[in-house]
Amino acid sequence: MNAKRISLLGGVFTLLATISLMAAGPTYTVLHAFAGGSDGAALWGSLVLDAHGNAYGTTFQGGPNGGGTVFELSPQSNGTWVYSLVFGFVGGTSGEPGGSTAGLIFDPSGNLYGTTGYGGTSGYGTVFELTPGLGSWSLNVLYNFPLPGGGCCPYGGVARDRAGNLFGNADWTFELSPSSVGWTATVLHQFPAYSGDADGALAAPILGPGGNIYGITEGGGANGQGAVYLLHPTASGWDEYLLHSLGAFTYDGKKGSLGALAMDASGALYGTTNQGGRYTCVDVGCGVVFKLARDSSGKWKYSILHNFTPGAAGNGPGAGVTLDAAGNLYGTTFYGGSKTCGCGVVYKLPPTVSGPWKYTVLHQFLGVDGAQPDANLVIDKAGNLYGTTATGGAGGYGVAFQVTP
Repeated sequence: MNAKRISLLGGVFTLLATISLMAAGPTYTVLHAFAGGSDGAALWGSLVLDAHGNAYGTTFQGGPNGGGTVFELSPQSNGTWVYSLVFGFVGGTSGEPGGSTAGLIFDPSGNLYGTTGYGGTSGYGTVFELTPGLGSWSLNVLYNFPLPGGGCCPYGGVARDRAGNLFGNADWTFELSPSSVGWTATVLHQFPAYSGDADGALAAPILGPGGNIYGITEGGGANGQGAVYLLHPTASGWDEYLLHSLGAFTYDGKKGSLGALAMDASGALYGTTNQGGRYTCVDVGCGVVFKLARDSSGKWKYSILHNFTPGAAGNGPGAGVTLDAAGNLYGTTFYGGSKTCGCGVVYKLPPTVSGPWKYTVLHQFLGVDGAQPDANLVIDKAGNLYGTTATGGAGGYGVAFQVTP
């Protein structure tokens, strides 16, 4: 994990549970401010919503056993949210999973799946399943890393296909397939650490039509600045295609973010880079939002939708973007925003009939209400946004939040 993301803020923040930006504007609400210790700390992954509107997430640290947590936040009729512990990881040398930086996913039966970046029988992380029961959840470790031949310590979560197979990145892209005797791991693609191939696939992959897998990397590619890639299944294995090597021109984005790509109904891809772009922030580019779509000839066309800037509008997105039904993009930045904090922002990027996409800041983090968001947002049926911050909040250990645009 990038060290500057982990240790920007310290101390204790002491105010605010809810902030309204303006009477007719977006409303920001802290659903839970984490207090460290048994409550959990350091939220690096996205939330996931169930059919009843409950939100589930992970913490990298804290919890009753000190190895991080899985938690649930449940909305109440009076507008408040109630926190409950789903599971406390142990980690360390115990052989148990510990320390998740990833979001979770549900299957149709209501089971949760996720990853941990350390712990497990070899200490290199796990893929796990949590099954709900009467008053508690049961943990089932599906796989202990490393992968066959190498590959370990997953940062992002997993994707699931209709057959129940799980796909993720742990240096290499892998598939976990269920069977009557357990789960089998298959390495689909190795990312060599050299220019010309993608490298550093940390974000969770997404699944597309035809069984294709899409993702983004921090490094590698033709220019050594990361790449957007496609893995296509064939009878003899998986073929890799680089859809765009970042850093291809002067103001191109560089260093793909740690958040998963988004795909619209037409198959176009959307993502972010945390460096590069037209403007400079602290000696590096401020980052961009980009789109990749097939043109009339079937070739992939890359375009930049937004260049982040220094200051109040936010910059350095650590996470990707999320799409709503109308085609609007939503995301967060790790830096910029408030002059007193520079703790990041929540933004909206809607398309226009003609010309550039229009960028709007929905919320500037102030530290006391959370700081340094580093995970993709999720959207409910009413259009409300939900997210997490790695630090900040009343206890200084991160928050789960809601934004009503």
